[in-house]
Amino acid sequence: MTAVYRLVRHELRLLAGLALWLARRTEGTAGGRAFGYARGQGATMLGLAFVCLVETVGMAVMLRGMPVAHEVMLVLDVYTVLFVVGLHAACVVRPHVLTPRELRVRHGARVDLRIPLASIAAVRRETRTTHEPTADILDLAVGSQTTVTLELAEPVVHTTLLGRRRRVRVVRLYADDPGGLVEALAAR
Repeated sequence: MTAVYRLVRHELRLLAGLALWLARRTEGTAGGRAFGYARGQGATMLGLAFVCLVETVGMAVMLRGMPVAHEVMLVLDVYTVLFVVGLHAACVVRPHVLTPRELRVRHGARVDLRIPLASIAAVRRETRTTHEPTADILDLAVGSQTTVTLELAEPVVHTTLLGRRRRVRVVRLYADDPGGLVEALAAR
């Protein structure tokens, strides 16, 4: 798949997430226990959407004498607001999911990593706010914070949004209920 195709698919998944959010549905949680992670970013995303909305109004006022530029910018600005709300909606409707066989770690429409439970060597509740990029560690921070660390007995392959593959041995993620997720994983 080309990079453009992957980016278009990502945009469509964001818009689909927005539709699911409005319908109060989730994606891919059947047969498992869902663990949300979007609460930690709700206020930030609301603030960003508000700023984009103010920018839309400001541009409309500044470009009122130039109808073509006004219409082009209005379309771009409305799409930007939809995109920002879609980013948050994608996180709400695609929570982490624990099934009897695997933990599905997700981050919006961008990451969907399936980790077999047999591959998890250790799990602990660990709040981290610094995340140095490392080749074999996947950090899925929300608000620059992770709350659960998974150490894997064998690496799993993570495919990035642009199609690059990398093997990860440690996954750090954010969960609204980190204690519940750690307890559920320890019980399995």
